[in-house]
Amino acid sequence: MLKPSHGEASLADPHFRADVLSGLAARPRAIPARWFYDRRGSELFEAITALPEYYPTRTEAALLDRICPELDVAPGAAVVEFGSGSSAKTPILLRCIDPAAYVPIDISGDFLRQSARELAADFPGLAVLPLEADFLRPVPLPEQVAGLPKLGFFPGSTIGNMDAYQAVDLLRVMRTWLGEGARLLIGMDRVKSPDILVPAYDDAQGVTAAFNLNLLERINRELAGTVPVNAFRHRAIWNDEASRIEMHLEATRDVAFEVEGRSFAMAAGETIHTENSHKYGERGARLMLRAGGWTPVREWTDPQGWFSLILAEAQPVARAP
Repeated sequence: MLKPSHGEASLADPHFRADVLSGLAARPRAIPARWFYDRRGSELFEAITALPEYYPTRTEAALLDRICPELDVAPGAAVVEFGSGSSAKTPILLRCIDPAAYVPIDISGDFLRQSARELAADFPGLAVLPLEADFLRPVPLPEQVAGLPKLGFFPGSTIGNMDAYQAVDLLRVMRTWLGEGARLLIGMDRVKSPDILVPAYDDAQGVTAAFNLNLLERINRELAGTVPVNAFRHRAIWNDEASRIEMHLEATRDVAFEVEGRSFAMAAGETIHTENSHKYGERGARLMLRAGGWTPVREWTDPQGWFSLILAEAQPVARAP
């Protein structure tokens, strides 16, 4: 493996560097899931969404198509999509509500711009304004949408990748991004049998395994890493007490490696916790939205009760007397 120089590694996102170094030093070891999404990771995730085991994407897309005429959205709104990826479900929403502008926000810049170009070609009359950013940290929206009503769009149950405190914090950040009078359409995955859940995160073709292992490839490429990727395997488990799927990278033998000149060692069987995917009941989802500054207006679910879409509106900010 060709090891990048420290000069090349210095171009890496400083937040990525900080999260990896602190996560590998922690016990238990863990790296936030948002760092999956370099270009290769984004491509692998799009492949995951088409797998037969991975029910969330097709279930949510069918649900969105069915309920779209029932959405109460102000005319001439700006749709702001958080973590847009390939924007695969977005055309369903855009055709339904005919907004004035679309602002996709994603941390993977190349993938974002490609998706935005494709969407702009499909909707020639729509202002498509991609914003490369980490949506966990609010930055100003494009000036072109400043005076428009806002609809936040957060599909895919990405909120489930965070624990309850992080999820509430994110919802509050979204409230700040979107402002007074905004609405939010958010997808949330429901609790169901582990016989359905585990294969969705550990598919027979090994695409999810490649997606998980790509995080180690990214560390090697961007942070002068020497991680022996072939010494790790993908694991997906259902944590019933926490109501979540967990993804881990498990060392299959004792390993030692460096990241940015810092040495790390892991024993066989030790893991790096890379993702949580929390599943929600109806009450828990609504309580979380309210804690994050949003009032649920309406909720829809598919016939099997596997997935839900919730429309919520921004709670008024309390004013000092």
